[in-house]
Amino acid sequence: MKFLKSSRKPVEADDDTLLRNYRETGDLAVLARLYERYMSLVYGVCLKYLKDEELSKDAVMQIFEELLAKVNRYDIKQFKSWLYTLSRNYCLMQLRSEKKWEQESLDGVMELAVDLHPEYEALQDDLAALERCKEKLPPAQKLTVNMFYLDEKCYKEIAEHTGYSLNEVKSYIQNGKRNLKICLEKNRER
Repeated sequence: MKFLKSSRKPVEADDDTLLRNYRETGDLAVLARLYERYMSLVYGVCLKYLKDEELSKDAVMQIFEELLAKVNRYDIKQFKSWLYTLSRNYCLMQLRSEKKWEQESLDGVMELAVDLHPEYEALQDDLAALERCKEKLPPAQKLTVNMFYLDEKCYKEIAEHTGYSLNEVKSYIQNGKRNLKICLEKNRER
């Protein structure tokens, strides 16, 4: 009797199965197998944002470490898109911290004489007026405007964080901007 060899490849587990298996067992090899499927995607995202091959390779390893810390904290519906977002956010945070470091370095080397500039006082007044106007916004508008402009979050991230729908987020930001503009114009008229 001859044994027939199957020409079919073994069926590889899908993302959800591997993710569930990792959560149940804590086996790093399972998570590594899942991550390995998307390492080229992660590298591509990093290269797109960081524009440096070596930094991108390092980021791929750092993102795996972030994955270890975050994968059990989130209800992940689509692993690939969640990982893409995690990778993009990691790169954006790297770029922000790099810009902040560069600015701090420049501030330490150069003495800024903005307070000697005649327009400095007017700018300070405008900023103070903006803060006062922001305090007058309804809570949802204030929160979404701060997240969008100060925290540089996108609509989707704001919606996920606040529980508002995308349409509500867009509306709150648009209305908040309009209310700030009206309030600032009233302040200038005084």
